[in-house]
Amino acid sequence: MAVIGLGRFGTSLAAELMRRGWDVLGIDENARLVQKYSDSLTHAVVADCTDPEVLAQLGVDEFSSAVVAIGTDVEASILVTSNLLEAGVPNIWAKAISRQHGRILERLGAHHVVLPEHEMGERVAHLVTGRMLDFIEFDDDFALVKTIAPSVVRGVPLGESRLRSTYGVTVVGIKPMGEDFTHATADTVVEKGDVIIVTGKTAAVEAFAELS
Repeated sequence: MAVIGLGRFGTSLAAELMRRGWDVLGIDENARLVQKYSDSLTHAVVADCTDPEVLAQLGVDEFSSAVVAIGTDVEASILVTSNLLEAGVPNIWAKAISRQHGRILERLGAHHVVLPEHEMGERVAHLVTGRMLDFIEFDDDFALVKTIAPSVVRGVPLGESRLRSTYGVTVVGIKPMGEDFTHATADTVVEKGDVIIVTGKTAAVEAFAELS
């Protein structure tokens, strides 16, 4: 895996990839950053990846995946992504710093575009304004929420609760008090204080999580 850009996002990503057993080539123009992280990555090099010849010399075109983690330099981000696409890298992830930047990367052909600051801001906003313990939203207006079980779901088997028809949500996991998480089934009975994992359309799970 090649990670191009060793700022906060790139180094955090690279460290997690290393922890999971991946070989990581870290690339940045800043020699100080490369030296700082050289011992914690499989390889780390100082290079300007806006030059397609540099990418070829590094053999990045032979990688199955690459991440463009460049921070505020939008032009460099676009050029590097374009170079990776021309090199035929089959799986390109690109960080965007704005929705407009993200749309440009998508039009270029980047396989995956992430807006880490925006997505984290949305997630934290959900957590600080309601009863959610965690919140993950997917591209197609579908979300997964961890929350304390509201009264409407407690005391009866989930198969009899009619949550899907009434609230548009499905309970897929449960953590009874003092126990570990487990899959929820139609026979599962939720009790007061249990933590549940709920899925459904974003608006539906938001509304459900606000129930007491």
